[in-house]
Amino acid sequence: MLRNATKIHIIGVGTDGLAGLTARARDILLAAEIVLGSEGALRLVPEIQAERIALGADLTETLTLLTRLSEGGQRMVLLASGDPLFYGVARYLCDRLGKDHFEVLPHVSSMQLAFARIKETWEDAYLTNLATHPLERVLDRIRTAEVVGLFTSEAEDPPFVARQLLNRGIDYFRAYVCENLGAPDERVTQGELGDIAQMEFAPLNVLILKRKPDRPDQPAIPAQFLRFGNPDEVFAQSRPKSGLITQAEVRCLALAQMSIRPGDVIWDIGAGSGSVAIEAAQLSAPGMVYAIEQDAADYHLILANAETFQVQNLKAIHGVAPAVFDGLPRPDAAFVGGTGREVARLLEAAYLQLRPGGRLVVNVASLESVSASYTTLKKLPGASLVQVLLVNVARGVEQLETLRFDAVNPTFLLSVRRETGEKSQSHGSDSVALLSE
Repeated sequence: MLRNATKIHIIGVGTDGLAGLTARARDILLAAEIVLGSEGALRLVPEIQAERIALGADLTETLTLLTRLSEGGQRMVLLASGDPLFYGVARYLCDRLGKDHFEVLPHVSSMQLAFARIKETWEDAYLTNLATHPLERVLDRIRTAEVVGLFTSEAEDPPFVARQLLNRGIDYFRAYVCENLGAPDERVTQGELGDIAQMEFAPLNVLILKRKPDRPDQPAIPAQFLRFGNPDEVFAQSRPKSGLITQAEVRCLALAQMSIRPGDVIWDIGAGSGSVAIEAAQLSAPGMVYAIEQDAADYHLILANAETFQVQNLKAIHGVAPAVFDGLPRPDAAFVGGTGREVARLLEAAYLQLRPGGRLVVNVASLESVSASYTTLKKLPGASLVQVLLVNVARGVEQLETLRFDAVNPTFLLSVRRETGEKSQSHGSDSVALLSE
């Protein structure tokens, strides 16, 4: 606990030193009796006459030192580079000693400067510090991002990062290395990852990665795939349509509603990149799964993803439903996604192909589609009560050393079972269950 009632000022400084500070920050710094900071930060302000204390990288030692110095009641300033709250020391100190003991006067962050130099917004970029979050831990976030900003480290510098990305097939970023920002020897280098991998850069740098237009995601290759519920990033998806994949959480619910057993025949109609079909194949083996897709690019993604997962019991069919239904073995369960305007005709045709006791599961995203699908399913002959789920999911994401939640777009799952009896069932008591997950 700090005993000095006087606040400790944490001041961010840039390569322009004292001249780059606001008048207030400059006055506070010049009036300080003790100034603490890294050796690099202290060198930026040679004009100050206060006692200088160089700090090392061990933040627990900094805590102990500040606690001891606070007993003397002297005016103290802690110097930090850029914005002390942006991957800086201020967050750590405030969390452990209490925010009331500090006042923070930030400078422009080197991350801000880097994005300004290449004239790109950082509003939606994925930002992280490789000194505290090693590359291996954040690869999947980088893999699927549009723009990435990285504080590199001595161990994981830009050439190292470039080589590691290329080794994993992540070759679809344009790279920008921004060195010594704000200093006379400032330099910005842009190029392909292969170029960056062969260069050398100053230790003080920021690496920005910007995805090239319309480049597909490359699937991550985990040591072992899950039988179902694999992360969305594992599947190759077409750009700019990525995000239309059936999300992992929704996929789990859909597969459960399909009630898949070993040996079952499964249809995935409008299969997209094939995520549902592939996981259904893993659950139904040695049964057969037919992934039906009319888009040629997505059809080839199904083939690629099936090869990645090494599923042998999946057949991709390039064609338009329901015309391609003829000649296929009748399914024990069918999944329909992306039904579009032909929802009624497609659902009815798929349902009539089901074997007795088979289940039809539908995934739609809009209120209009869920209404049309629900109306259609209610009218099907011999169908059970229609079940409808509204699925809301938020995923935890670590950013800037804090945990937040990113909401996945809400989606609807409808399911119905074709009864074994020949008589149609009454739908007078149909109900909709709205669940939030």
